[in-house]
Amino acid sequence: MTTAGLDYVVVEGPIGVGKARLAEQLAERLVATPLLERSQENPFLERFYKSPREGAFPAQLFFLMQRAEMLSGMRQNDLFAPRHVADFLFAKDRLFAELNLDAHEFDLYDRVWQTLAPGVPAPDLVIYLQAPADLLQARLRRYASGPERRLDIDYLERLSGAYVDFFHHYQESPVLIVNAAAFDPLDNGEHLDPLIEEMALARTGRHYFNPERGVL
Repeated sequence: MTTAGLDYVVVEGPIGVGKARLAEQLAERLVATPLLERSQENPFLERFYKSPREGAFPAQLFFLMQRAEMLSGMRQNDLFAPRHVADFLFAKDRLFAELNLDAHEFDLYDRVWQTLAPGVPAPDLVIYLQAPADLLQARLRRYASGPERRLDIDYLERLSGAYVDFFHHYQESPVLIVNAAAFDPLDNGEHLDPLIEEMALARTGRHYFNPERGVL
């Protein structure tokens, strides 16, 4: 089974699900360049966690510009370009904007997004890590060291629901949906080999991987 042709892979999922760690593991195994979101560079993030209404707009715009800059140099069809594994999907950026911004802020944000989006390549595969809100909260309290440890269950439930809705309609790339309740990249790497095997098969449409039951 080969992963040839998977030159741009994205790992996605709500905060706490372990997408950054899995992206690192896959980048190492696939001999790829990791593209990891640098949330510590966002000067507005602390303000957002303290006061979401006040901090959402500048925090969202900062992430939008950061992500576009990280992806702008990628040339999807360049045979000499290295592989990339990212822990963020540019198209999903609007999910957080719709969740956290008011109508006027979102209108301005969306104008910027529409300007930047045409220059961003679509991934060859998106791995969507899906987990319930209570598990996300438990992992944040276990692993996180910043203010995200304090995110309440209501917000995480809304976020998880927004992800489900987003990927229900997403069609730009093949999607491999993983039951992350039985798959914790931060704690256990034993499912990496079967996951990579399923990645090799997920070239169109939607595929499902449940580590407890195997491939569906």
